[in-house]
Amino acid sequence: MACLHDHECESHNCAADWSLYNHVDIPKVVALNESVAGSVKSVFKPWEQRLETSGGFLESNEGDPELLVFIPFTSDVKIKSIAVVGGADGSSPSRMRAFINREGIDFSDAQNMQPVQEWELAENLRGVLEYQTRYSRFQGVANLTLHFPDNFGGDTTKIYYIGLRGEATQNKRDVVVTIVYEVMPNPSDHKTKSETGGGFSHVE
Repeated sequence: MACLHDHECESHNCAADWSLYNHVDIPKVVALNESVAGSVKSVFKPWEQRLETSGGFLESNEGDPELLVFIPFTSDVKIKSIAVVGGADGSSPSRMRAFINREGIDFSDAQNMQPVQEWELAENLRGVLEYQTRYSRFQGVANLTLHFPDNFGGDTTKIYYIGLRGEATQNKRDVVVTIVYEVMPNPSDHKTKSETGGGFSHVE
């Protein structure tokens, strides 16, 4: 795993440190085409519980593997990577497409819109893979929508865990009004970091 800080990861749980789990507004998470209403909430849990299945899982309706998951945050976040633990027997999602700060997306929208990034997924039954984002595009994220259009041939798509790694900002989502005083922006105040690669890495 590419470390984001200065210590030995063999003796420290880096993935847990940088988990955005505590910043996901779980009561407001929703999914389209889930076979059991509200089951999507069960896939957001602490990193060390990512392989536990007793708390439930997200499954699409029979014969329709497509899933759409809307994930709001309690504060704006920067997302560095995404991990997905799917089901066995061809039921893991095989592709993932991400949209940021777009509320109310349905399947038609997702199929016709250009995602911020998309990935070809591997079957990650042991929870050792994470997919790196193009980090400069995942800044100031108030909500994230993940579209899983297909799986590896199963009748349904199953997801046991979705993990997000990154940083939260101080911009809380419960603030009703934000006053912006900047009239003429200073270009030096709006620099962005260069993009990183979009592959995946192993997490031990």
